[in-house]
Amino acid sequence: MPAAGQPLRKLGFLTIGLFDPADPAAGHESTLEVIALGERLGFDSAWVRHRHLQHGISSPLTVLAAASQRTSRIELGTAVMPLGWENPLRLAEDLATVDLLSGGRLNPGLSVGPPMQYERVRDALYPDTADAEDFTYARVERLLDFVAGKPASDFAGTQGFEVFSSRVEPHSPGLRSRMWYGGGSLRSAEWAGEHGMNFLTSSVVKAEDPDDPAADFAAIQLAHVRAFRAAHPDGERARVSQGLVVIPTDSASPAQREQYTQYVAERTPRTATPQGPARMMFARDLVGPAEQIAAELHAHAAFREIDEVAFALPFTFAHEDYVQILTDIAEKLGPALGWQPA
Repeated sequence: MPAAGQPLRKLGFLTIGLFDPADPAAGHESTLEVIALGERLGFDSAWVRHRHLQHGISSPLTVLAAASQRTSRIELGTAVMPLGWENPLRLAEDLATVDLLSGGRLNPGLSVGPPMQYERVRDALYPDTADAEDFTYARVERLLDFVAGKPASDFAGTQGFEVFSSRVEPHSPGLRSRMWYGGGSLRSAEWAGEHGMNFLTSSVVKAEDPDDPAADFAAIQLAHVRAFRAAHPDGERARVSQGLVVIPTDSASPAQREQYTQYVAERTPRTATPQGPARMMFARDLVGPAEQIAAELHAHAAFREIDEVAFALPFTFAHEDYVQILTDIAEKLGPALGWQPA
């Protein structure tokens, strides 16, 4: 397992893909340019967030299909697609299609649970089946089966001039091994391991022990990583990716440094204690020179047990800020963590 001084194997980044509702095309184009820049800088992966009924990417697979035609090497992921909004059979078709278009570079990240603000959207999303929809892990299992090529129909053969398959088409061999689950609880970590998925950790976890008022984010995340691997058939070789927010400032202008410092300061108070009835814990954003951030990461208990990351880009920054941050991550922070560009 990697520890301080051992090299980071895979370096990725995550973007939310915000846009101006009066000019949405520009924001999508910016996201595509950022992904193409990531490939030129040598990043191993680029991930996009998923936002419904907001001014962020609502159709990540469409964006990644476009990105697949502008890139040739970088892996393309979703972090994460909330399955409560999706039909697993239809989604399996889209996943396989984009994976084939990308040459086998797609890494779908998923989550379950009712759609956000479900009471407000249920009649538009599921007007006839809202009370019957299953938002449990079973929804993921259906998708995994379809992606793996298990039957979706009891018929395969020819009717007239048309040929039918019993499985989802197209089928993309190898995609099942690149399916990720994004979880912040101990149960989700264990479930992902039991079902042979990869595991996405982020800057949010659940502090599930109410008797621990001084919950420690890194310790909780470390417990999730270990529980996932203990349940996974691949054990210690099971893939985990960590997604903290890092903002290196090595090449930043004075105005950018001031902006970044203020951004982090405004978000830091929520990291002190568990938040809300769900006791959500947020990781502290890391800002400063790359060497400083590298030292903080090597002191992070969970980071020491993973060897791939998808660092999250901050929300609401300008395109030129993302260019500076990504460049410093690739040219300064990555090498400080022992990573070598692809």
